[in-house]
Amino acid sequence: MNTFQIIDWRFHLGEDRNAWQKHYDDQQWQTVRVPHDWSVTQDFVKEASSGTGYLPGGIGWYRAHYSLAELGVEKDQIVQLRFDGVYKNADVWVNGYHLGNRPSGYSSFDFDITEMIRMAPNDDVVVAVRVDHTDLADSRWYNGSGINRPVTFVVMEEVFVDRYDVTFVTEEVANDAAKVTVAVKLSNHTGEATQAEVAVELRELGGNSCLVFPTQPVTIAACRKQEVVFRGELAGAALWSPATPNLYELITIVKHDGKESRFVQKTGIRTFSFNADTGFEINEEALKLKGVCLHEDAGCFGTAVPTVVWLRRLQKLKDMGANAIRMAHNPHSQNLYDLCDALGFLVFDEAFDEWENPKNKWWQGHNVYPPKFEGYAKDFPAWHKKDLVDMVQRNKNRPAIVAWSIGNEIDYPNDPYQNPLFEEMTGNNDNNKPEEERQYNPNRPNTLRLTTIGKTLGKILRREDPTRPVTLAAAFPELSSQTGLLDDLDVVGYNYKEHLYEADHCRFPDKPFIGSENGHGYRQWLAVVENDYISGQFLWTGIDYLGEAHGWPIHGSGAGLLTMAGFEKSNYWLRKSWWSTELTAKLFTLPSDSHAEHPEWLPVFRKWNYPPATPVEIRLYTNGENITVKNNDEVIPMMFDKQTGYYRSVREFVAGKLTVTATRGEESVHDSLQPLGEATQLVPLVWQDRTAVERLQKNAVSLEEIQQVQLTFCDKDGQRTFTEQQIWFDEQASDCQLLGIENGDLADITPYTVAGRRSYQGQLIAYVAGEPGSRAVFCTEGLPPVTVNL
Repeated sequence: MNTFQIIDWRFHLGEDRNAWQKHYDDQQWQTVRVPHDWSVTQDFVKEASSGTGYLPGGIGWYRAHYSLAELGVEKDQIVQLRFDGVYKNADVWVNGYHLGNRPSGYSSFDFDITEMIRMAPNDDVVVAVRVDHTDLADSRWYNGSGINRPVTFVVMEEVFVDRYDVTFVTEEVANDAAKVTVAVKLSNHTGEATQAEVAVELRELGGNSCLVFPTQPVTIAACRKQEVVFRGELAGAALWSPATPNLYELITIVKHDGKESRFVQKTGIRTFSFNADTGFEINEEALKLKGVCLHEDAGCFGTAVPTVVWLRRLQKLKDMGANAIRMAHNPHSQNLYDLCDALGFLVFDEAFDEWENPKNKWWQGHNVYPPKFEGYAKDFPAWHKKDLVDMVQRNKNRPAIVAWSIGNEIDYPNDPYQNPLFEEMTGNNDNNKPEEERQYNPNRPNTLRLTTIGKTLGKILRREDPTRPVTLAAAFPELSSQTGLLDDLDVVGYNYKEHLYEADHCRFPDKPFIGSENGHGYRQWLAVVENDYISGQFLWTGIDYLGEAHGWPIHGSGAGLLTMAGFEKSNYWLRKSWWSTELTAKLFTLPSDSHAEHPEWLPVFRKWNYPPATPVEIRLYTNGENITVKNNDEVIPMMFDKQTGYYRSVREFVAGKLTVTATRGEESVHDSLQPLGEATQLVPLVWQDRTAVERLQKNAVSLEEIQQVQLTFCDKDGQRTFTEQQIWFDEQASDCQLLGIENGDLADITPYTVAGRRSYQGQLIAYVAGEPGSRAVFCTEGLPPVTVNL
């Protein structure tokens, strides 16, 4: 089997009804590289939808030219054209032949183009794709527009293993011996019954085969598939877990008519379970899920996010102590799952945010009426089964995935379903809604319909994959626990309903529970720690994201622990003190406000600059057992706040230095703050994590040659200042390509195509690509240019 990724395309933003034709002249079109997101290359405009980040959509056309000779298709070989995802409403042509349409922007799909290739009049194979994203208020977050996931040609023999036709299952692990089952389906496109041989090997990545299954002969009817099942036991299995994400290569070898072809994918060996009383176990060891929810954009890249950009972000979350990710609220790009497998993140994969009826879509600001009602609901009746099956089939062999979610907040009242069991809803985001939007209206769809749909989706999932539990993220379990929606679930997810855990554990003693979406507070985390039957939590969110914006010019959500630029917020360090096993201590300060209703929500700063005698609150985020905080030589008593989960003290500011030493056993860690001076230098730092990169290389995860350059305004002592000043990429002095700049400021509506951006809280990140030895030059007013050698 040979695979050719189609990277170089020509692109036109706008309608052109003739662009499907093979002979169409596209020489004047823009050249782009796929994955590609055109929305993020446009200007932010107030007329667009706040829900999707004030970025335009529209209609776009892509055309790619590929050499038939380069494909090297031999007689009787099969050719497929595979798309990992197109957002959205994609129509596809090859050499002018219309192959079909796929509405969902999250699903993968493919076409057999063998006949079109054989009838090609010349060497030029033309792929044309029309993308329709005109219903811009179609989501509550940003999804981008275009071919934002990879596209490939795949050339196979007439008897072959199709895209999802190998299934790997760990049946049992005992005494380091793993019993595994591999089911292989062979496709026969010869036009007549034929015989073949199939063999399977399990191999350490980059190493020798450690389990070789006996070759099996198989007879396959014409134009049919035939399944062959292999069972074996692997002694000394290297198990996959968040702490030890060991992966194997699963190699399927097909011999037919004197030819041999190989199908290779990665997998892992592990067992896991969700228990109604004891929570989650992996490989028979208890583990709390310390999870974050993630959408799939990355600021200036939109939803066409390079793997190496995800790597920097995920590694920071892992360093914080996170071990799980909930894919909110749709299947994500395959490179993100690759990283979860390789780095050791447990995954809840989620299919839908709405079913047959649309949710409110805020397009003028969050909860600003009237809403719009565009989105996936119009396609759900015809496409939900195919889209759900696609999610399972493409990810079923990934060890990271431990649950399938059929929906997020499907049961949100009045949005659009209602039930006579309540007359007024108060709760998540309801306080500022009009009164009539919280009242029972018998003319709205009844929530009992959700129970019927939920059972249908659960049945599909269990048929496709009986090894993983079915879950759902419930927004209104007060009602859904009475309508039967939760009855069919294998794991029950609650969004922001920790106060119901105890009573509902008693009501449903056989149901495992998890926090599928949670706030960042200490009490929410203690609800997990103090109750064995709660498997864990997923914070909303791990990283800031585009969309779900509260109003112009704010174009994203600031709910993350990392900014969109991938920089740590203060709550990142607080969460690390709760989640990480690594000894940590971090100091923050803020002007004291004794009248604040929620002082824990006030912004804090890494600084020790205040007017003399100003009351200042000192906060310390640490997991140390013993701490000593000093202002110069004076020891400052610190009290642990059981409501917020950190140490605090209020005192009058005294200039000098603020220090902390935290110890745990023989370990110690230090942190300090001192007055910040004026910015005297722009300091570049090219992000590197050799351990993470080496792990990915070992696991055969390819990384793009992209350098992530962090630029920080520092004072003479090298401390980060809070300078907000324009930084420019000098295109003339540089001999590399600028891919984008992100500062993490959700109010900055500078177009992402501009080669400069204002720093935010003293820093930003620039993404550049170039040959080794090339240079990137950055300029800012009043300071010397900075040259970064790649």
